[in-house]
Amino acid sequence: MSELTLTVMRLGFLAVLWLFVIVAVQVIRSDLFGTRVTQRGAQRAGRREAAGRPQQAARQAPPPQRQQSGGGRQRRNAPSKLVVTEGTLTGTTVALQAQTISLGRAHDSTIVLDDDYASSRHARIYPDRDGQWIVEDLGSTNGTYLDRTRLTTPTPIPLGAPIRIGKTVIELRK
Repeated sequence: MSELTLTVMRLGFLAVLWLFVIVAVQVIRSDLFGTRVTQRGAQRAGRREAAGRPQQAARQAPPPQRQQSGGGRQRRNAPSKLVVTEGTLTGTTVALQAQTISLGRAHDSTIVLDDDYASSRHARIYPDRDGQWIVEDLGSTNGTYLDRTRLTTPTPIPLGAPIRIGKTVIELRK
């Protein structure tokens, strides 16, 4: 092998080694310090004032009623919102639509949990075909609890039943 080839291989190996070290340091840093959580309420208030309050009218409008897949009738006791009752986000409300709600410490979660006991992708809540809401633990370390029972399979959520993720408690309400 020529001297040039050997030098290029050494430099390539050093570059890969430093890349590995940098990635390892970033992973350790995110495990130690967690993800950065922004205060959503303060951002919304600032945007609302700047935009002349157009979101307020949309927020006051009642959410559309879901229909059952079979008969076309609307469910009377169907939950319309997800409310955080305990934890750092107490009072946060999410309107239920026909979409999945993700819970965890990741920035792209629907509800970002600033909790040491929550995983980055901890759990999800989604509607099934009958209009009932299902909670599923996504392989979290500390588990997701529905009414003091640790979830092992996707489980239907009764209205008002507490869902506990670390120090955060969430309920479905009308």
